[in-house]
Amino acid sequence: FAAQSVTVKIPKFELHRFEDSQMPKTATTNKGELMKYFTNMAVMRRTEIMADNLYKSKHIRGFCHLYDGQEALAEGMEAALTWEDALITAYRDHCQALARGDTPYRVLAEMMQKKTGSTSGKGGSMHYYNSKHNFYGGNGIVGA
Repeated sequence: FAAQSVTVKIPKFELHRFEDSQMPKTATTNKGELMKYFTNMAVMRRTEIMADNLYKSKHIRGFCHLYDGQEALAEGMEAALTWEDALITAYRDHCQALARGDTPYRVLAEMMQKKTGSTSGKGGSMHYYNSKHNFYGGNGIVGA
């Protein structure tokens, strides 16, 4: 893809306790960056669809809180953060784990309680962990 950049005007929003002067007026991106975001979100959605199928076929036991329709949240957060920024989530964290560098195989293996999973099959659907990328998984609901 050509690295031709595009600048988009950001509409004005009513914000609580946020100075208007702090709000950016434009965002600049390019086709390559947008395709990367789209590809990542498509991988996230396909992983969630597979997780749903595995859950319905009883290969995933316990709870399975899917992230369907929220892929842009994970991708948008990662676009603004770096892996030096620590991240902790609530209980829907499959796609956040993917955005933080995990693989669909490891995420699904974790949900199926396999040793090859993100946390050796000990975390299930809610408790991914990747200290290398400062991702401390979901524990807001269940407790740290």
